[in-house]
Order: sequence, then structure tokens, then C-alpha cells
Amino acid sequence: MPADLNPAAPGAADPHLWLEDVAGEAPLAWVRRQNDVATAELEATPPFAALHARLKTILNSQDRIPYVSLHEGYYYNFWRDAVHVRGIWRRTTPDQFLLAEPAWDTVLDLDQLAAEEDENWVWAGADFLHRDTRCLLELSRGGGDACVLREFDVATRTFVDGGFTLPEAKTRSAWINRDTLFIATDFGPGSMTSSGYPRIVKEWRRGTPLAQAVTVFEGAPDDLAVGAGKDFTPGYEFELIWRSMSFYTNELYLRDGASLSKVDKPDDATAYTVRDQLIIELRSEWTVNGAVYPQGALLAADFRRYMQGERELAVLFVPTPTSSLDGVSATRSALLLNELDNVKNRIVELRHVDGAWQRRVVDAPAFGTLDASALDSIDSDQYFLSVTDFLTPTTLYLAQAGSDERVQLKSLPAFFDAAPCRVQQFQATSRDGTAVPYFVVSGKDLPPGAERPALLYGYGGFEVSLKPFYSAVTGSAWLEQGGMYVLANIRGGGEFGPRWHQAALKEHRQRAFDDFIAVAEDLIARGLSSPRRLGIMGGSNGGLLVGAVMTQRPELFSAVVCQVPLLDMKRYHQLLAGASWMGEYGDPDDPVQWAYLARYSPYQNVHAGKRYPRVLFTTSTRDDRVHPGHARKMAALMQEQGHDVLYWENTEGGHAGAANNDQQARMWALTYAFLLKQLG
Repeated sequence: MPADLNPAAPGAADPHLWLEDVAGEAPLAWVRRQNDVATAELEATPPFAALHARLKTILNSQDRIPYVSLHEGYYYNFWRDAVHVRGIWRRTTPDQFLLAEPAWDTVLDLDQLAAEEDENWVWAGADFLHRDTRCLLELSRGGGDACVLREFDVATRTFVDGGFTLPEAKTRSAWINRDTLFIATDFGPGSMTSSGYPRIVKEWRRGTPLAQAVTVFEGAPDDLAVGAGKDFTPGYEFELIWRSMSFYTNELYLRDGASLSKVDKPDDATAYTVRDQLIIELRSEWTVNGAVYPQGALLAADFRRYMQGERELAVLFVPTPTSSLDGVSATRSALLLNELDNVKNRIVELRHVDGAWQRRVVDAPAFGTLDASALDSIDSDQYFLSVTDFLTPTTLYLAQAGSDERVQLKSLPAFFDAAPCRVQQFQATSRDGTAVPYFVVSGKDLPPGAERPALLYGYGGFEVSLKPFYSAVTGSAWLEQGGMYVLANIRGGGEFGPRWHQAALKEHRQRAFDDFIAVAEDLIARGLSSPRRLGIMGGSNGGLLVGAVMTQRPELFSAVVCQVPLLDMKRYHQLLAGASWMGEYGDPDDPVQWAYLARYSPYQNVHAGKRYPRVLFTTSTRDDRVHPGHARKMAALMQEQGHDVLYWENTEGGHAGAANNDQQARMWALTYAFLLKQLG
């Protein structure tokens, strides 16, 4: 048994964590028994077999869009299907990618590698050295965040003999040149933060032991993490060190030889370089030389002059009450701003010409969700544009900065029949009077007063925006089964910028729960659903959301799906990466902060003798971000109190809950079989 699952292992003394005072047995034995109970019931549910088969077909379909990245004239893609269960890393040419069936060249077969090394490898990504065939591969055991690092050469299709290699850890690495890396990893005792991430950045030269790597920067033990990177744009090869003190505060340093110069900016602002420009994204209002720059604004300045003390800032974006900045991507000569207005995207192109910024709105579809991603910020002005919404299969285009013309590359087929459906956007009024938007995807022919099973989904944290998306899984397993899907844009998210997020931080967390409850009540008031037919679902922070709402307003719902959740807010900061989220939730060891955490922490607020909707808890043994102990102990406590709950824990998958397509298909089939059974 791995040490992190062993009740007798150091750090596992708290019986509440390991369920011994509740389940009376070692956690893995308890997990296996719970899995048997859940799967036996849900696999016997009439829709399960058909759902499982359909979802396996969808998730392994050859018609999925193979998303790619460009390096040295090749498009690289990682692909899983029924034959390549763990996946293959492959490449093709841009010309081939235009074809319906490109000719792919396999670079690395992960199934073959896992079999040869007797490891349950899960792909975690590759970082290429600019204009070289070398890259750093990250491989995870079972899908956890901690990865093994290995240097790989795509020219020879082999791992580099004597190349850069590191054991499993939550490592951050970046190329400096072919023979030198920035490395932030587990260097031994004292080298990791209380959140479990690296605290020290070193410069590591090829052919030398890691112990001889030279320290470049050290953060504090209570920081979140540190890291480093290099811009390879010719003429602007800036080396930057960053220190994250918390999820929302950070420092940035310019490295010049042996010296570090701190970049002057607010701690809660994000800053980075694009060629000669320093780009700053504000989370709070900032006053510089008498000028006031609003919260949520995007600013730019000449980086070299800025570091010499000049503070001439250009304003690239200013939010409105309904709009926010949803992302920035840089091509060779332009910045692509993705703006979000009332939860709908538009793309704006900015060019820095003769010292001034020129703005142009890109003529893109004016509905749903748009995403712009540059192919190569150094050598190319091309970018990928994806277009989607709830009922329109995603289409991927190749676009060019400076032009509205684009080439359609790939498009999803219609994996479900969307013709009977429509999308509507409504607003609910939260307890404090705030208007909270939400989307409803339902059948067009629903008569007044009629009810269908309704699934309400939310997140409400970490400045994450929930936008319209095309999901073959949701469409096939829920909409085609007669279900209604509801997406809530509650506070804590980023739909309306930092102000929307910060409105639900720490002591204001209840606002996110109030918003979600308000959406549920609005659905019922409009006659779109009823407590008997309404279910809720959320994962991670969204698992905390549905756990809290379930304990506060159980009479509103008949089913809860709580995925990879936080649930014990008294101890969350002691488990895995939990300490990194104190900027979001607060510090339970501070009596003042625990007072507000205690009011909503699901584990402390579930009681015997109270009627709750039936719950399905899902998690992963290999989740090394949110500890599976949260879901285990909550399920065990509710069972002990006499509540009817189901629990399912996948052995792989990390925080995603599943490590391959087949595991995803089974997880989602169990989930939707549960919802269909509970909601009718």
C-alpha cells in the first residue's frame, strides 16, 4: 500500500482523515466495498449499459478534433482512442492537417512505454527548446500532478542518453539553452512550500549532478510556489523569476547575470513580457503618477524603460459592468484579447505601431464561446480560433493576425441531436439583490408547467469563467435523455472580472452559495423545474459548492453529484496542495476566519435526523491536489448518520478523476445513470 494511503504512515494519525472512527477499517478496503455497492446499483440501472457503450464510442471517436501545437514546422498532437488507451504523441505537417485524414507520424507510444517499464504512465505534456529537436517530457503515474521529467529528442525518437532526468515531484522546469535549465523541484528537506510546491529555483547545467545546481532564487516556506522562464524572442531574451506568495499575489524579477531586479507592480497583478512590452493585468485599482487605472484593466509599457524607472503606461483594456478580459494570446506582431461581455466572447486584435497601440475587432461569429491561441509568438502571426456553443459542434479555424479571413481546419460532427433544443439566458436575483446570469439548455417543445429532469452545474471560485460549450457527453447522456442542463455564472468566478471573483472571497464565500441557491429557486419559480426533478453537480471547488448548498437548502434538490471535492474546511489546508488555497477560502487556524468557514463547511454541517437529497461522491485515489479523504470521510459520516449516499473512487486519474477515455466513459455513465434514476 502506498504511504499516502497507509493509515499507519506518518501524517496519517488523524482518524477523521482515514475514517477509522467511522468506517472501522483501512481506507482502501472501505473504498473497494463502497465501489462495489455503487457500481452494482448504477450498472443495474436501465440506461447504464446503453450510456456506457455510447460514451465509449464518442470518447474514442476518430472524428474528435486533434488539437495541435506548432514546433519547427510540425503540428504535434497527443491522442487517445480504443487502440491507444494511454495514448500516442504524434505529429504531422500543416499541409497534411488540412486533409480530412492527415498522415500522422508517431513520436512516442505511451502504451508501449508503460508496458516496457511496467508503469501506469499518463501523459502530462512536453516543453520544446526553441528551434531544437529536444524537449522535456512530463509523465505522471496514474494521473497525479507530480510528474517524472525526462529529456527526449524527437529527431531520434529516444530519451536522451545522460540527459536531464528528475524523479517524481511537482517540478517546474524551463529551458535556458540546450545545456542549461531552470529547475524548481523537490531538492530535499525544506525545499518545498507548505502547499507542496517548489520553494527554490536553481540553474542546472548538463552533465552535473542536481546537487551541484546553483541556487537562483528562494521563496519563503509559506509561499505557494516559485518558478522561472525565458523569452526566446530575438533581441528580447528576458529571463524572469516569479514568486507566488498566494494564489492571487506574486512578485516578478528580471534576471541579468547574477543580479535580480524586482518588477514594480501591485502584488495582486499578473505581469509578463511580450517582445519589448511589459503587460500588466490588474486585479485591483492602481494609482501611478496620479493616474488611476481601474480593477480588471490591461496595461502595457516599454519593458526596458519601465525597469529604468519610467512609468508611462498604455491602457489596452478597461472593463465595463458587463465585460471582462477572458484571455490574452500573442502572435509575432499582435496581441489577441479575448473579451467576455455578458458571458459571450469577442476577439480584439492590438498592434503596437510607432509607439502607439492600434485596435481592431476581429470579425468572428458573434455568439457562444470563442478561443484564440497563437501558433508561435516568436515566428508566426497565425493563430487557431475555436468557435462553439451548447448546441453547435466546435469548429477549429486557422486565422491570421491582420485579416478576418480564416481557413476551417476541423469540426466536430453532431454527436447528439440538437434540433429539438434551444438555449436561453436568464437572470436570478441573489439574496443581496445581485443579478446572477445563467444559461438553460432545454427542449423547444416543453409546454408551460411541464417539468423535465434538470441538472444545475456551477463552480464559483478562483476567477474561473463558465461559458457555453459543446459537450458530446452531456448532449448524449443528458439532453437526448430528456434532461435540461443549466449553467450558473455565480460570483467567485471570473465572468465579470476580478470584482465578480473577489465578491465571494474568504468571508464573503456565502455569496457564491446564495447565488447558486437563487438560480435553483428561479428555475422553480419559472416553472422550469421542481425540487423533485432538480439535481446539482460540481467538481473540486464546485464539489465544495454543491456540498455546502446541499447542507443549507436540501429541500431544493433530489440529487447531488459531488466530484473530487473539498468538504472538510477545518483541515483542508493540511492536505496536499490545500495550503495554496487559503487566499481563496481563508485560514482555519485563525479563529476569526474559522468562524465564517465553520458556518458553511459541509463536513461540519451535515447532521443526523435531517433529510438530504441522495448524493453520489466521486473521486480518485491518485488525486494529489484535493485529497480523496475529503470525499471518503464525508460519505462515511453521512452513512453513519443514516443518510443514503453512494461513493465511487477511481484508482487512477488524478484530479481529473479518470486517466483514459474508457475510464471517463465509465465515470460519466455511472454519473448520468445516477441522475436519471434519481430525477426520473
